[in-house]
Amino acid sequence: MGSLFRSETMCLAQLFLQSGTAYECLSALGEKGLVQFRDLNQNVSSFQRKFVGEVKRCEELERILAYLVQEINRADIPLPEGETSPPAPPVKQVLEMQEQLQKLEVELREVTKNKEKLRKNLLELIEYTHMLRVTKTFVKRNVEFEPTYEEFPPLENDSLLDYSCMQRLGAKLGFVSGLINQGKVEAFEKMLWRVCKGYTIVTYAELDEPLEDPETGEVIKWYVFLISFWGEQIGHKVKKICDCYHCHVYPYPNTAEERKEIQEGLNTRIQDLYTVLHKTEDYLRQVLCKAAESVYSHVIQVKKMKAIYHMLNMCSFDVTNKCLIAEVWCPEADLHDLRRALQEGSRESGATIPSFMNTIPTKETPPTLIRTNKFTEGFQNIVDAYGVGSYREVNPALFTIITFPFLFAVMFGDFGHGFVMFLFALLLVLNENHPRLNQSQEIMRMFFNGRYILLLMGLFSVYTGLIYNDCFSKSVNLFGSGWNVSAMYSSGHGPAERGKMVLWNDTIVRHSRVLQLDPSVPGVFQGPYPLGIDPIWNLATNRLTFLNSFKMKMSVILGIIHMTFGVILGVFNHLHFRKKFNIYLVSIPELLFMLCIFGYLIFMIIYKWLVYSAETSRVAPSILIEFINMFLFPASGTNGLYSGQEHVQRLLLAVTALSVPVLFLGKPLFLLWLHNGRSCFGVSRSGYTLIRKDSEEEVSLLGSQDIEEGNNQMEDGCREMTCEESYPTSCGPCWCVWASE
Repeated sequence: MGSLFRSETMCLAQLFLQSGTAYECLSALGEKGLVQFRDLNQNVSSFQRKFVGEVKRCEELERILAYLVQEINRADIPLPEGETSPPAPPVKQVLEMQEQLQKLEVELREVTKNKEKLRKNLLELIEYTHMLRVTKTFVKRNVEFEPTYEEFPPLENDSLLDYSCMQRLGAKLGFVSGLINQGKVEAFEKMLWRVCKGYTIVTYAELDEPLEDPETGEVIKWYVFLISFWGEQIGHKVKKICDCYHCHVYPYPNTAEERKEIQEGLNTRIQDLYTVLHKTEDYLRQVLCKAAESVYSHVIQVKKMKAIYHMLNMCSFDVTNKCLIAEVWCPEADLHDLRRALQEGSRESGATIPSFMNTIPTKETPPTLIRTNKFTEGFQNIVDAYGVGSYREVNPALFTIITFPFLFAVMFGDFGHGFVMFLFALLLVLNENHPRLNQSQEIMRMFFNGRYILLLMGLFSVYTGLIYNDCFSKSVNLFGSGWNVSAMYSSGHGPAERGKMVLWNDTIVRHSRVLQLDPSVPGVFQGPYPLGIDPIWNLATNRLTFLNSFKMKMSVILGIIHMTFGVILGVFNHLHFRKKFNIYLVSIPELLFMLCIFGYLIFMIIYKWLVYSAETSRVAPSILIEFINMFLFPASGTNGLYSGQEHVQRLLLAVTALSVPVLFLGKPLFLLWLHNGRSCFGVSRSGYTLIRKDSEEEVSLLGSQDIEEGNNQMEDGCREMTCEESYPTSCGPCWCVWASE
């Protein structure tokens, strides 16, 4: 709990790494995750650092691996992920791995390029086949004709589209055929009419089935068109328009024999292409399956190798350029593991001189390290989302484990929905080692990472749902209602009780729209419901009024307790950092201000619940009115909740008014007084003291002015710590301020 209550105690260590063993030592440190490196080359650009070439090599390997993963996913080949994370590869194997990956990339690109060419040719041949089949019915051609111009048959008997007729007329008839996208047919036809001025005849028909576009690979609907034109100039215009609309133009056969030969040749080529394409795909799949076996480990190894070289770029060289010097933040509890990791790295590299480390004093504030596990990680992430705490501050994540799910349940408050949420989270917890959950999509991964949060949220929602007596927005009568309706009838009471109480009779029940239960009538209210809200309130017309009043008062009580607890945690911070003046000038005034107003409000709520009963509820004063009168000082006296209430409230207001200037001016004036070097409680100071660099406002007020420390012991409220060295003690990082006379 100590590690979770506060962040780990950190120290600054200096590593001395031999040039030949630096890679292996950092690899061993990275596997254990012990340190955080400091950048000793902040003034050097990224392109001028020592290991920038190695970083570029890693980026090139990442690019190749990303291409391999993309091709493997496109081929629907599962990526086998190993259970353990492989370590970074040795330096000797990096060049070998790079050469293998580059050869594999070149081979894959070549095979993929050939496959795309074969596939594109196949799609074009299929389109050509469909075009020949559809255009066969567009124009009638005579099987036998002789190109003679001596006899002219009457035009009313022959079709204008008859090829033999056009030959006899001496016209140069041309054809352009192909396929066009369905959405471009209308615009294409209008453009032909406007440009060619009606000297073209366009015939088109829709294909029965959609075809894949050879260029984009998209499956779309196509139209087959046949354009008949006269003259070479119009033919050039038609071809340009076809190119403009991205039409797939194919040569049109002049005779039936030529059409038949083309179709037979197309069928033969399509069969050959199918055979070659299947063999190419099989070979490509074999290559990808072999690459998929090791691509996962290669990706992790390259990432680790790149991280190692990034850390090496943060190191500085000594004068001889044979030793690298690194500065790292490390938990004091892990210093032994840090030395062991350096020894392992030196032993793996076979170096004669081992790498070593030593701790160095520092004036900087260390980073915050809070160790988490799979249960506390989600709650720690919630706290870190609002801001990471300062070094050695109280970590609120420990208390968030309870407060966050409980406050959610206070708002959610449904037994049925909470139980469903609990079962869903429990299913995730029981199957947390399933590999598919770790590889799921973003939304499912978010649920999986917060499975323990959902588990507690569902569990607390079950509890608050029982308190609210709410199950899927319906009340549940588990123990029987504590209210008795039959006791309100006048027939069940004597004449004396009938005269004192408002009871029911048949006439009132029949003609009254609203019937009110009076708890002061004997036998009506038999006692509170054993757990939660009585289910009879679900039938009452004033249900919302009662529940809103109950939930509002409960929210006020829980909220004030939550805020007071946060202020109390701040007291632990001030005690730990030896800033007792913050307790007197900040924490105590905050508690007085909060408790004298809102704490008194909680007192009035609980006091009214305990003192007033059903018989005296009609004369009970309103808490809201009493709270308002506390600030307004009404001239006319009120009954109040208890005797002497007015004097108690005035005392509380006086304490509240006195705490406000202390909150606004107490700490700034105290820091200004320290800044001016005044004596502290009559004790003069000389020498120096170490002031924590935790509060920016304190540093800005104190500046570089010295704070003197006397030989005598001072009160803890006017100083933070004393030491005889110019470096920090075990209390934490400090910075030294010298006094000026």
